[in-house]
Amino acid sequence: MIRLHDVHKAFGAKEILRGVDLDVAKGESCVIIGGSGTGKSVALKCVLGLITPDQGTIMVDGEDITKTGDRDAFLARFGMLFQGAALFDSLPVWQNVAFRLLRGSLKRPRAEAKEIAIEKLRRVGMGPDVADLFPAELSGGMQKRVGLARAIAADPEIIFFDEPTTGLDPIMAGVINELIREIVVEMGATAVTITHDMTSVRAIADKVAMLHRGKIRWHGPVSEMDTADDPYLRQFITGSPNGPIETLR
Repeated sequence: MIRLHDVHKAFGAKEILRGVDLDVAKGESCVIIGGSGTGKSVALKCVLGLITPDQGTIMVDGEDITKTGDRDAFLARFGMLFQGAALFDSLPVWQNVAFRLLRGSLKRPRAEAKEIAIEKLRRVGMGPDVADLFPAELSGGMQKRVGLARAIAADPEIIFFDEPTTGLDPIMAGVINELIREIVVEMGATAVTITHDMTSVRAIADKVAMLHRGKIRWHGPVSEMDTADDPYLRQFITGSPNGPIETLR
């Protein structure tokens, strides 16, 4: 479904992506791990066309993203759960969830959009009484679930999750991981997740890709991650300060 080949991106003299090669199969849940500043978010932004690579090709469902004519239709295929939920403070919960359904090519009548929003809230374990509340009235875990409901509101083919458990306690993180796994399987969606949380990796990944210094160091099934002999991967998943990954001391 998604293929990156020899993708490079620099900002001035700072090279971020240095030849990324990655394939994500249709219906697969791929988790990208790696330290802060290694280019994980930049890679996702390149797939979405928000950033233009300096070199390389990116294909989505066999189509070169640089040759996509209708950007609105292209982006309508994606759902996104942003880090920190990124809800609109001035909109009630249901309008946050139905944001895409109230405008653009996916626009629905207002009553229908609200109905869909309430159904998606139900899918993430929230009742209709939440629909008319504002984000400030919700806990961090509830806000994250609203963000997840928004990500799936338009039944996308591809869903990106950016640090889905950041800032959550271990129990709520487990709830979010379980919801993500259930929803991705239920929808048959292709999922790409960025995370530092190894518990999330084990809970939601089919495949794992480790990005370090702008390249994929290791890519394989999550079941093989713990026995892989790549020293970069070993250091990252064990959290050891000793190894080839540079640390500030």
